[in-house]
Amino acid sequence: MNDPNGMFYFDGEYHLFYQYYPDSNVWGPMHWGHAVSTDLVHWEHLPIALYPDSLGYIFSGSAVVDWNNTSGLGQNGRPPLVAIFTYHNPDAERAGRSDFQYQGIAYSNDKGRTWTKYPGNPVVPNTQKIRDFRDPKVIWDEASQQWVMVFAAADHVKLWRSDNLTEWTHLSDFGKEWGSHGGVWECPDLFPIQVEGSNEKKWVLLLSINPGAANGGSGTQYFVGNFDGKKLELDPTFAPDVSGEKAVWLDYGRDNYAGVTWSDIPKEDGRRIFIGWMSNWDYATRVPTQKWRSSTTIPRTLTLRKTGEGYRVFSEPVKELQNLRASARRLESAELSGFLDITAQIGATSPAQMELVLDFELPAGAYPDFGVQLSNSKGEQYRVGYNAAAKQFYSDRRNTGNISFSDKFARSNHSAPRLSEEKTIRMHLFLDAASAELFADGGATVLTDIFFPGEDFHQIALYSEKGSVKLLKAEAFRLRSIWR
Repeated sequence: MNDPNGMFYFDGEYHLFYQYYPDSNVWGPMHWGHAVSTDLVHWEHLPIALYPDSLGYIFSGSAVVDWNNTSGLGQNGRPPLVAIFTYHNPDAERAGRSDFQYQGIAYSNDKGRTWTKYPGNPVVPNTQKIRDFRDPKVIWDEASQQWVMVFAAADHVKLWRSDNLTEWTHLSDFGKEWGSHGGVWECPDLFPIQVEGSNEKKWVLLLSINPGAANGGSGTQYFVGNFDGKKLELDPTFAPDVSGEKAVWLDYGRDNYAGVTWSDIPKEDGRRIFIGWMSNWDYATRVPTQKWRSSTTIPRTLTLRKTGEGYRVFSEPVKELQNLRASARRLESAELSGFLDITAQIGATSPAQMELVLDFELPAGAYPDFGVQLSNSKGEQYRVGYNAAAKQFYSDRRNTGNISFSDKFARSNHSAPRLSEEKTIRMHLFLDAASAELFADGGATVLTDIFFPGEDFHQIALYSEKGSVKLLKAEAFRLRSIWR
């Protein structure tokens, strides 16, 4: 599997679709796989939702609840569910044509269990003959009373509008002059969001790119601005990052790509909930797994905050993940220098399926390098930490085990700038058998990486090199499996 698609909430269920090829563990003709959850944690697999047909493979897209039945596709007074996706016609591509991608829709009247393709597809034909013309994300804009679709077109995004989800007209383009352009733009997501702690509302555009990410390969950048019902304009206070581009990266790890957010989260909830594909096109088809290939990140709540660097999107694990906590251990405050094996103290038989919340206090006038190390009897290790001298968080998987499948997998450690100037650094980690997800300083900086040790990591240690650091507080939670 790869990109998450079509996420929406309806009638007590979170729906998650995803790019899926059921006949192999490598990429092939794309379908939409389907899973549902009542709590964002435990998932039930459902039958394949959308199959390829004569118009092409079913590439990425989105889905909405058409509450007012603007499409006329609903039945018995119930709102229809409408999926919007890209058709990819492989025959047209092989023939050398440029118009082999276009947008289609399907609808469901049985809570998403079965889907009917719209007979008038494609609803957005590729008349401009743009080779990369895909990944529609649709939202109802209450202010302008219209459906708004954003999709990728090579090096920018296009915004279209509709009254009924079946007839669409072009509004405007965005992005040719902004952001990273090291590769093709993909999987946009445009949504309004309230600035935390204020009554101010802004619009955020998530935009994935492959290649060209901060640490190589695939990644997701974002933009903050204003949308007037026709055009998206960058906010003048949206400051560029250190690269000088007017874009900022949502996740500096190598393994969070093509992520988008759920539609139709109830207003009383009010969250903007995100999930991504946990891999990277640099090596996704070659990772050393057999019965499965790829997974998603954990779901994350996105918030927009105004910082000294400008508007920034913060990512934090959804609160529902706390229901997986099976046991809790706490460590006392201590001065940390060198290595401290905490395996026994936290009662861990394995660092996999563990959540750690660590608070450190930076010393005055010193610049230690500190963090968390996982290791095993083979001498393999994974590190995630903070380099005070460089003011960067990092994830280092160069000695994690099998890295031979790609020369791009572990060429260097993956770094991310720290946003906060506070003396206290918080590292919130979710560890699994083959992945680590770091949410630093309340989600200001995020790093997601996968790895493939030769045997499970069984030892967990804290370390501080090039000086000592004070461990203020540490909490460790063993997590139950979401499947067993």
